[in-house]
Amino acid sequence: MDATPTRETRIGVCNLCEAICGLEITVEGRAVVGVRGNRADPLSRGHVCPKGVAIGDVYADPDRLRRPVRRVGEGGDARWEEIGWDEAFDLVAQNLARVVNEHGDDALAVYLGNPNAHSLGSMTHGTAMFKSFRTRNRYSATSVDQLPHQLVAHLMFGHQLFLPVPDIDRTSWFLVVGANPMASNGSLMTVPDFPRRLRELRGRGGRMVVLDPRRTETAKVADEHHFVRPGTDAWVLLAMLHVLTAELSDELPPVPAYADGAGTVADLVAGFTPEVAETMSGMPAEDVRRLARELLAADGGVVYSRIGVSAGPWGTVCQWAVNCLNVLSGNLDRVGGALFTTPAIDAVGTGLIGRGHHDAWRSRVRGLPETGGELPVSALREEIETPGEGQVRALLTVAGNPVLSTPDGARLDGALRGLDFMVAVDIYVNETTRHADVILPPTTALERDHYDLVFHLLAVRNTARFTPAVFDKDADQRHDWQVFKEITLRTTALLERRAPLKKRLVQRARLTASPTLLVTALLRRGASGVTMAKLRSRPQGIDLGPLRAGQLPGRLPSRGRRVDLAPDLVVRDVARLAAVDAPDDGGLLLIGRRHQQDCNSWMHNSARLTKGRPRHQLLMHPDDLAAREIADGSRVRVTSRVGSVEVEVAASEDLMPGVVSLPHGYGHARDGVLMGRSREVPGVSVNDLTDPERLDVSGNAALNGVPVAVSPA
Repeated sequence: MDATPTRETRIGVCNLCEAICGLEITVEGRAVVGVRGNRADPLSRGHVCPKGVAIGDVYADPDRLRRPVRRVGEGGDARWEEIGWDEAFDLVAQNLARVVNEHGDDALAVYLGNPNAHSLGSMTHGTAMFKSFRTRNRYSATSVDQLPHQLVAHLMFGHQLFLPVPDIDRTSWFLVVGANPMASNGSLMTVPDFPRRLRELRGRGGRMVVLDPRRTETAKVADEHHFVRPGTDAWVLLAMLHVLTAELSDELPPVPAYADGAGTVADLVAGFTPEVAETMSGMPAEDVRRLARELLAADGGVVYSRIGVSAGPWGTVCQWAVNCLNVLSGNLDRVGGALFTTPAIDAVGTGLIGRGHHDAWRSRVRGLPETGGELPVSALREEIETPGEGQVRALLTVAGNPVLSTPDGARLDGALRGLDFMVAVDIYVNETTRHADVILPPTTALERDHYDLVFHLLAVRNTARFTPAVFDKDADQRHDWQVFKEITLRTTALLERRAPLKKRLVQRARLTASPTLLVTALLRRGASGVTMAKLRSRPQGIDLGPLRAGQLPGRLPSRGRRVDLAPDLVVRDVARLAAVDAPDDGGLLLIGRRHQQDCNSWMHNSARLTKGRPRHQLLMHPDDLAAREIADGSRVRVTSRVGSVEVEVAASEDLMPGVVSLPHGYGHARDGVLMGRSREVPGVSVNDLTDPERLDVSGNAALNGVPVAVSPA
């Protein structure tokens, strides 16, 4: 008779979003029977959202792949056949090497999805794999997300990930532009337990103001909310700069001695008055003026913007303006303002992550510049479809679903069918990976060690935490880093161009060392005094204290330790902005939206996250419905320049008139998708409507503010 499994509690971490909440996971044998927030965690303080509670659903998902599979057959007749790891690795290596040897390095493209930033193995070993291929066709979810932030950080501060973080635990005035931390748990601002932190802000007499075309979950709990027409945030932010530099110049604090270009900033924004901002954005001019005054008067205030702005047509200008507002109001490097983290592993200071660059090469078809070593993912489809030298003929995707996540996904869906070879490192047969010839499934979060190399860089408090795997992997499973190692070593061995022997030996040694071993070494290089032994003895994490003020210019990674307030690229783009005509108020503009139970495109296979009221509908203001004689709850057709979808519509006064909203990550009911619960979730892909021609100067897709027409279906 089998013994009853022992019930015990193990320390874990949720790596599904940027909040990296600490967890207490109750297990019986190899089953998760309970998840709750870890109150001893110094960063998340016991907070957990619905996604964290569902982390065991991924581990136990019957649709999750555990061993390699090969696609046999085409289209609707295709089936998946399990194969051994060695056979799978050799098949992948032979085909990738064949394409590169026959057609050149750029014939191979790589696409990385969002979960790569949440995986230690991908951060330590994935980068080496991608570099080994020498292709210029590198793409990721970055260019449908935060690319403007990274480009601006590179231009102003000298490193793409030297990103200032709002000191939310001590600020007295918090302006949130195009962000929804009540739903996201913070983004480029790792802020678990945002609701409690907001209560604490109010308790010390502080205020939060939100600018957004939708009355989001965050806007509903703000002290003040203003509608702003999608795509026009830049005029509001530049008008606030205008007020500081033209109307309140005598009250400004001295410009930091390490900052150059303040006079150029004042000249650039001279024509961007609050009245112009009102015409373009719909936000009253006097409110724009008042917010600028409040920022300047605050005892530690901060401006913060996120994806509603960065995924717009002027994302780079907006993020530059946010930084300038924080600098010129005296709130950069100040308690309560915008501060820089001091993590135990400083991926910026140690050079673990490169400084970044811009326009080192351009895409073959449209001539789009790279940023940070990647081309805009909006170019991927055309690089596959367009014949000629350098045409993409093979694709490697890692934890990504660009068919649902990138502009004009329906056409990309078709383009993937024309590839000579495709391999996916993924745990699901999803809308993208169903086109792969081979899928290599890595272990999931509960089966691997974790130390966060990215989000400690962006957190609102300095902490360190190492989390051993909750479960041992099966003997016939592979971690992602082991998959990357085998793909790299086996493929490069078959390439006609070979790296020098010394370089190959160094590469093999690095790839063979485990991520945990590499983290141990990186901790030794740090100045925090944190060691792997200390982290193992305190699995809840180690508190390294609040964010520190007064670090500049010493911490600046720029050459000469200077802040450039007026980078040439931004100066040119502000001039382009100044030439834009006033908007036509007659059409509808499409924006996305986020829900706390969604995680981009890949958590809809969890029943607990998809139950309850539907949240896939097109939201539309009642006045806009009435003007088109559309009934609330009916089916409508939404049409953009690139596509058309049919979906249910729901009336909502939370939207600014003239704005409609669809969530991203939906649209799973497609042939060949083997995610049973996801296929039952209603909804359409918003990226069948978004336009790959609409780009910010950084190359980031302008997913928000897409012109659409809505009519009865």
